[in-house]
Amino acid sequence: MNEPARIAVIGLGQRIAHVLAAMAEVGWRLEIVGYADPSPIGAPILEAAHLRRGQNFASAQELLGAGPFELVMIGSPNHLHLEHLTLARASGFPIFIEKPIVRTEQESYALARVLDDKPRIYVGLVMRSMPIVRELLRRVRAGDIGRLISIDATEHLHPEHGGYLARNWRRKQAWGGSFLLDKVCHDFDIFNLLAGARPARVASFGGRAIFEPANTARPARYHHHEPGWSGAEDAFASDMDVADHQVALVEYANGVRLSFHANSNTALVERRWYLAGREGTLIADLVRNRLLWRRLGEAGRPERLDFAERTDDLHNGADQAMARDLRAAVAGQARFPVTPRESLEAGLTVMAIDQAMAQNAVIACAPMWQAFDAACAHVR
Repeated sequence: MNEPARIAVIGLGQRIAHVLAAMAEVGWRLEIVGYADPSPIGAPILEAAHLRRGQNFASAQELLGAGPFELVMIGSPNHLHLEHLTLARASGFPIFIEKPIVRTEQESYALARVLDDKPRIYVGLVMRSMPIVRELLRRVRAGDIGRLISIDATEHLHPEHGGYLARNWRRKQAWGGSFLLDKVCHDFDIFNLLAGARPARVASFGGRAIFEPANTARPARYHHHEPGWSGAEDAFASDMDVADHQVALVEYANGVRLSFHANSNTALVERRWYLAGREGTLIADLVRNRLLWRRLGEAGRPERLDFAERTDDLHNGADQAMARDLRAAVAGQARFPVTPRESLEAGLTVMAIDQAMAQNAVIACAPMWQAFDAACAHVR
């Protein structure tokens, strides 16, 4: 791209600002023409990256009318995604939208019914671009651990992160959907890839037992980060109605089984995937950015591969890698790592898990997939 890429931003939140900063960091020449957001919380992040945010447009429609754009970037809260995606699709410009692509099962079907390859839609499931995840997928596909049998996975947050979620708009189902949907739908996207099948049955238990008024321990670390749009003052006395911890079990249609444990208030931070195969085992430590693997019958220490880049947000270079992937895709040089349909499948997986938690039941997923496939019937 010799000329600066003309960018429109619908919802200048903190996350989309970090993505824009990563794009500039890896060599994109950006001209942010403008944004539509009455409260651009991400503006200081752009300023720190020496990026001008452009004109403040009164509405998304007015902003889109100022095209053409190389990319429309949607960083609004999740409950506005379908509305903003619909407007952006009508404009015909390529779109980048943060995960989750939509917030509810019905929104998933509604989008699936109209989804095609024009305009192009790129979804910010950033783990698809992580170097460590790409290497993990390569090794599993190459048969390094044989047939995958089961997965044990965790997402354990430090108190500052958990406190941020308890004060940010993600604390409300009406805005974010659920704790798991917003926080780990990209993990489940990778699990679906690893399993090579869709979930057949799910079960889940969880709730709110940390960030609640009865917890009188409220040190400053829980209120360290700026809460963003419609933020709450107190992580323990907000109107939060999503879970702050949750466990889930998934049985895939081909027999692969998964257990997942998330907690938003831990002293030992962990994001780990343990893959047990018929012929070996592989552990991805996504905090330390390290892979360990060993085949059955081998003696001595397991093989180890360390990835050098580590960042405080635990994305460990994924934002920059995704920015490169996005640049190549927009230029027509390569396919983006994830499709909108795959992102919908990841979201629906988590929605089924949340339904199981809410109903205290084991949920059979076949009816959901039948409805989804019917909605996608027009797509070749």
